[in-house]
Amino acid sequence: MPELPEVETVKRGLAPTMEGALLTKVDQNRPDLRFPFPDDFVERLTGRSVTALSRRSKYLLADIDSGDVLIMHLGMSGSFRIENAIDKSTPGEFAHERNKDPKHDHVVFHLSLPNDGSARIIYNDPRRFGFMDLVPRTDLSAHPYFRELGLEPLGNALSGEVLARLFAGRKSPLKAALLNQKLIAGLGNIYVCESLWRSGLSPKRLASTLVTKSGKPTKKADLLAQNVRLTLEDAILAGGSSLRDHTQADGTLGYFQHSFAVYDREGAPCRTPNCTGTVRRVVQSNRSTFYCPICQR
Repeated sequence: MPELPEVETVKRGLAPTMEGALLTKVDQNRPDLRFPFPDDFVERLTGRSVTALSRRSKYLLADIDSGDVLIMHLGMSGSFRIENAIDKSTPGEFAHERNKDPKHDHVVFHLSLPNDGSARIIYNDPRRFGFMDLVPRTDLSAHPYFRELGLEPLGNALSGEVLARLFAGRKSPLKAALLNQKLIAGLGNIYVCESLWRSGLSPKRLASTLVTKSGKPTKKADLLAQNVRLTLEDAILAGGSSLRDHTQADGTLGYFQHSFAVYDREGAPCRTPNCTGTVRRVVQSNRSTFYCPICQR
């Protein structure tokens, strides 16, 4: 499933076309994806303008001038592509070809652009694990998708002090605490593994060990907060990880996966300078964890 950097990459790819555009027509080609569409999905969008595009955790949010928010989740294989009158191709060299079979084009947004141009944004999803919904902006924070989400890990909101507050007294492994969406929203398996490696922290270590007896963050807590942000930022700059079906909105793939230090590198030498360790894979909460048992403590 796409993680935060992949969703942020898609958001940045869609925003120049989608923000400020008028939705002249919406094609809804099936009654449901992972969940049913709202009964009045097409009617509530047609003739409306997109005022802003944002992201919360792994959700894309399009604010509509009616006061509604279009919630979009990519699921396992969902992707968007942009087609306009000039270019209907999907540029880029593909490590993994994105699905373009029109039978999986489940939603098509027809846009009139502020510069008098036009475009189509097409949502394709072979596995149909993604979904879309419409919710009034005033109700968004209380919606079941969002009401229990933790803080966003990008920006200055995440710090060692915040981790100390979140992890105090927790007996769960550090990796499980970082994946807990009620604590920190949007972190997934890949970037947690990478962040822990950068910080020299074992995924098996108890989360509470990053908190002193007085409730203050340890130096490792400060380092982890910094590395979570840096790892996500590096992945976003690289365009996401391009694992399996993920592509940027313009069709190009990101290449951060070529920089993975531990994820999916079982048996490979650790990339920490002067470390003699070998990347090991273990299963935690039914997920693969990759780490170096020598330099991650």
